[in-house]
Order: sequence, then structure tokens, then C-alpha cells
Amino acid sequence: MKKIMLALLVVPVALVAAPSSSTAPTVEQFLAPGYPTQVVSAKSVDRIAWSAYEHGQRNVYTAVAPEFKAVRLTNFTKDDGYELEDVSISDDGSVVTFVRGTQPNREGWVANPTGAPTGADRTVWAVKTVGGVASKIGEVTTPALSPDGHTVVFAKDGQIYSYRVGQVLSDPPVPGPKGPRLPLVKAWGNNSNPVWSPDGTKIAFVSNRTDHSFIGVYDTRSKSVTFLSPSVDHDTSPTWSPDGTRIAFIRRPGTPFGEQAHQGQGSIGNPDGPAYNPLNALRNGGRGGRGGGGGRGRGAQSDEGPRDNRPGLYNAKFSGGYNLSFWVANVATGEGKEFWHNQKDDKEFAGINAIRWTDADHVIFEAEPQEWTRWYSMSVSNAQPQPVTLTPGDGQVESISVSKDGHFLFYMTNAGDIEHRHIWKAPIGGGTAEQLTKGETIETYPAALASGKYVAVLGGDAKRPFGVGIVPATGGVAKYVYPSLTGFPMDAEVVPQLVLTKAPDGMEIHNQLFLPKDLKPGEKRPAIIFVHGGPVRQMLLGYHYMHFYHIAYAVNQWLASQGYIVMSVNYRSGIGYGKSFRTAPNTGGRGNAEYQDVLAGGQYLQSRPDVDANRVGIWGLSYGGVLTSQALARNSDVFKVGVDMAGVHLWGNSLDPDNVSYQSSTISAIDTWKSPVLLVHGDDDRNVQFSQTTGLVQLLRAHNVPYELIVYTDDTHEPLLHKRYLYEFNRMSDFIAKYLKPDAARTTTAQR
Repeated sequence: MKKIMLALLVVPVALVAAPSSSTAPTVEQFLAPGYPTQVVSAKSVDRIAWSAYEHGQRNVYTAVAPEFKAVRLTNFTKDDGYELEDVSISDDGSVVTFVRGTQPNREGWVANPTGAPTGADRTVWAVKTVGGVASKIGEVTTPALSPDGHTVVFAKDGQIYSYRVGQVLSDPPVPGPKGPRLPLVKAWGNNSNPVWSPDGTKIAFVSNRTDHSFIGVYDTRSKSVTFLSPSVDHDTSPTWSPDGTRIAFIRRPGTPFGEQAHQGQGSIGNPDGPAYNPLNALRNGGRGGRGGGGGRGRGAQSDEGPRDNRPGLYNAKFSGGYNLSFWVANVATGEGKEFWHNQKDDKEFAGINAIRWTDADHVIFEAEPQEWTRWYSMSVSNAQPQPVTLTPGDGQVESISVSKDGHFLFYMTNAGDIEHRHIWKAPIGGGTAEQLTKGETIETYPAALASGKYVAVLGGDAKRPFGVGIVPATGGVAKYVYPSLTGFPMDAEVVPQLVLTKAPDGMEIHNQLFLPKDLKPGEKRPAIIFVHGGPVRQMLLGYHYMHFYHIAYAVNQWLASQGYIVMSVNYRSGIGYGKSFRTAPNTGGRGNAEYQDVLAGGQYLQSRPDVDANRVGIWGLSYGGVLTSQALARNSDVFKVGVDMAGVHLWGNSLDPDNVSYQSSTISAIDTWKSPVLLVHGDDDRNVQFSQTTGLVQLLRAHNVPYELIVYTDDTHEPLLHKRYLYEFNRMSDFIAKYLKPDAARTTTAQR
């Protein structure tokens, strides 16, 4: 892997205009291949299913061994903004279910970017994998498909409901209501997280009673509900044993008096009027995030004098001083017992949120005890003082799959190759981990197949967009079965190079540099910085495994084909480089320390002999929009133009010039903002409030800062319509070129 360090010899060169982009591929060509967004596998047959985004059309595909020929199961042919997610497949691979429509926002509104007068909905669908038409079943939240594919269950308004999938898919369809008229389970509390037993006869769920919670079990045959080992504590994350006779779960202490709800003062679990916190919204960062901040309920004494620090009044722990335990309960009797707990004042294993039962005797879970996130296993029957580490090495573990027999963990990590992602395999009971894929490629989201012979992955490399690949379970090169790359301008792409820069405080930053293919000695080109969002993201030396960043990588390749030198900056607070890097101090509204990493990147580009120091721009979405606006406001001398997509411009809500959150905000530097900016924002953004752009525009107008504006009505954090992507990026190209390549031809032709 080639690395470029910051120190460069700067020599005088002639200023040469960048070549015309008239013959370069269009952004539409770069975004043409279908992009797989999720892959799942059946438990009893070597069949996979996946969702795909194709020019805004979202469909479901399947493939089966041994040929693994891609077959499209659905026929959604419009760029209508309906997201497709939550793909599930029955154990025998005969039925696939999926959800169409966005998660509702805080007002319960499903995004409607086409402006349909009837509004939009969020519904579950089903389709057979051997032929037939996909059928809409009904409105839904997050459904769980039964092992036999006949039923889906889901939580709604605190109760458990169901739909009869088999009734809809039968030929001809069975008449009568398919549900849900009444809840399948109606119980006090907020009931959620339904989990099917392996034989499909029972459903475990969590019943939250505010100061405590239970694990409930609904028996579909006897139509009865039982609760497992009920107590005053918080029980969560039910997971079934492979034989369906037991359930393991996590138990935490119940809510103490000092944190309980008091009349008129809200509760810790549901504070009255939580304040919006844009930093938390960006850190959550996923599509469909609520964008809301948290808050703490206050006990009766909170405003009445000194806090009473007697043990157990505000901070609850179990006897012995620990605060987390794993329990196992017999489903038939309801009796349970603890089989492991963390240590007193434990900081390494205090944040475990979920466990999963794999083979007959082990549960697995994720934790981040020191610098890296790892997966661990724990015996259910044999007492162990410490969990067994399954994923060694210095690297981020991000997604997993378990073999059908439960004996092996397949996982995605950058251990040993920090700028890529590969698939590894480890024995659940402990043992040596084995790397299955390697090289200058990227493989993610493993899905183990039933036979144990293969693992399905989503992957690509520096030039190949992401696709669905099949990897031997013993290791090897992925064989890609989707998508077709016919007509894709791979020859116009470049292989990005790793560049290491250093911020003024000494923090080392990893960047990817895209050099135009036709760059000649002596030329000085315009340059562009790209900053990712999140901030818990890492851009790689190849196509990305998240949809928007896959698009952003393609756009950076497109910009390089237009003659720009492009550099993507992995600033501090991102993932991939360890916990210390991700949790670096004084970032965001606490001091804006990450901005110095972006500025160091801009100054690095200015120092290159092939860059015109007076023609450097910047673009980014979300947290990338934050840093784009910071760059333009604080260093218009370096960054001459920018494109700020859905950025936060005021941390918190203080306008006090002495407040650190205000000083860390873009608007505190509005007086020095001179460079032009293109602002892009959807007004149904669930991650960053649209008011962040509303407020900024008033300041830009008052300070005579040149700006252009794209507002997408009824759209979310990232555009849901493909045509809006095309319009946005062509507008971006024209806008940047106006200031960095003033003689370039305009390209915007797409409609919004």
C-alpha cells in the first residue's frame, strides 16, 4: 500500500488549466450500478436474499446454490423515495419479507418526498422466492418473521401485533382479515422486541414497566403469556437456546428512588420536553434517527438542597457491587438463575446491550473494554470469571454472522488492514481466528450459509462498486453475482492513495488522495476536500459499505475524472482507528478540536506542487456539513468555495459569546466568512433540524456572504429520490467550477 506523508518538496511549476470535463463520464454513469443494501441467508438451504438500490428503484433479489444466479423478486420501477429495509427470509428460504417506507419522524410522519397528496406509509410486504408477485400485508414498525415464513409479529403502541403472511401468499389468497385488528399480546407496560422461538411456537418479548422490565413469553398454541423469573430489575435482550427450552437475557438493577418518576417532574426514561441536541443527533448518525436529545429525570430533592449520596438512593447495584448480569430461565417453569455477572465497579463490561445464544452452551456479545470493539463468548452452564475473546487484533469489528450449527462466528473487521475491511472466522468456544479474505479489497456484512460451505458478503474495491459476493467458508476470493457493471466507467477511476497528515496538536490523520489520471508534471490543478459525516465513520481506500458514503466515494471519483485533485479526510472522532481516536477530547460543541484536522488537510493540499493553492474547495454531508461550514467561516483564505449538506451550525442553544458551545459553532466565526457556499437540506430531516439551515441563511444574508440554496421538501437527511442526487451533484459541480474552474461548462440538466 502506497503512503504519502505530509512533507513534500515544493518546486515552482507552471499554472496550467485543468482539461475540459466535456468528455469525462457523467455522475449518472458513476452512480448507475445497483447497490446492495442488506443480505440475509436462510437457515436450512443455501439461499440468500438482498435489497438493492437501482437509480432510486428499490427491489429485492434472491440467489440459490450452486449457481447463485441473481433473480429479482419484486418489480418496483419508480424513483418514488420508498426505502426498502428489514429484509428477512424464512428458514427454508421460500418466503422473503421486507418493509417499504421510512421510519416515522417525531410527529409520526412517514417521509413523502414526491409530495403525494395521499401521503406515504410504512408497510410490510412478502414474496415467494420461487415465483409470484410481491404482496403488501399492512402497516408495520419493525417486523419479525416466523421461522416457517407464515407470520410476522411487531410492536405497535406498546403492544405486540401479528400479520398472517401465508394467508396473503397462498394461491388463491385466503379471504378474511390478515390482522392486526387486535393485539396478539396485550399487556400492561410498553411491550417490544418480539423474538421467535426456533420452532416458531412461542414469542419472547420485553415488557417495560418504567422502573423495571420483564421477559414475557407468548405461546401461540395455548394463547397464554408467562413471565420469566420476574423481579424488580430491568430484564432485556431475550435470546432462545437452539432447542427452544430456555431463554437467556440481560438483567440490570431496577430504578432507584432518586431516578424514579415524581408527579409533575417526568421520569428518567421519558423526560418532559427533551431538548434537541444536534451533536447527539449526528453521533447517532443513521438514517431514520430521531434527532432528539436526551435528558435526565430529577428526583424530588434535586432542587431542594444537597444531594443525598446514601448507597442505593441514586445509583443502583446488585449485592456485591456489580451492575450487569446474564440470566437463563427455563421456559416451561419460568424459573431462572444468574450464570455470569461483571465485576464490582467494572468499566470493561458495563455497556453490554445485547446477547445472542449460538450453540448449545454459549452466548456471544459485543463490548469495548479498551481500545477496540470485540466480540466475546460465555458458557451458559459452566461458570467463567471472564468472557472468552473471539476477535483478537487491533481493529474495529462491525458486523457478524453465526454458522448454522452455532460453532463459528464470521465477522467483518479492519484488524491487520486498517484502511480496508475483511471477513474473519473464529470458533465460538474460543480458539484461533482465521482471516478468510484479504488484499486490496473490501468485504463486509457476512451472512453464513446453511451448508457451512459459503459466506455471502457485500464487497468491492477501489474501482469496483459494492456487490453481492460468495466466499468459500475456508477462505478465498469473492465471486460476485450482482450487479452487472456493463457501461460503468471503471477505466475513468483511479486508485486512491493513503496520505498521512498531522494536526497542530500532533494527532495523525489518515486521508485518501484521488489524483486525476491525466495529471501531468508541471500542472497545478484545483483541489477539493471531502469530509464524511457521522462522525463515527471511516472512509476507506475503496468503495464504502454505507449507502451515502458509497455514493460519496463515486462522486469523489467523478470529481477526479473532471480534473480535480480530491482528498477525503478521516478526522478525529471517526471510527476505525481505535477508541482513543473516536473519543478524542474537545470535539464538536466541546471545543471543535476536529476542525484542525480538516484545516491541516487543506493546507497539505496547498503545499502540493500539483495544486493551485488559491483553488481549494470543500464539501460534505451532516457532520461533513458541520466541518464544511467551519472551514468556510474560519478559513476563507484556504477554502474558496464549499457545499454544506445538512450541517449543524450552532451547537446547543446558547448565543453567549463566552459559552464554549457557541465558540465551537460555525456562526461564532460568521464575521470572517467570505467564501461562497451551496447549502442543501431536506425539511423533513430526522438527524439535523432544518432550522440549522434556516438560521444560517439569515446570517449569510446579513453578512453579504454569497450563497445558493437547494431545499428538498418532505425529504430526509439524505435525498430519498435518485433524481435529487443527480440534480444535487450536478449543481455542486457547477457551483464549485464557477469558483475553482471559471471557464468550465455548466452541466446541470436534471430536474429536482
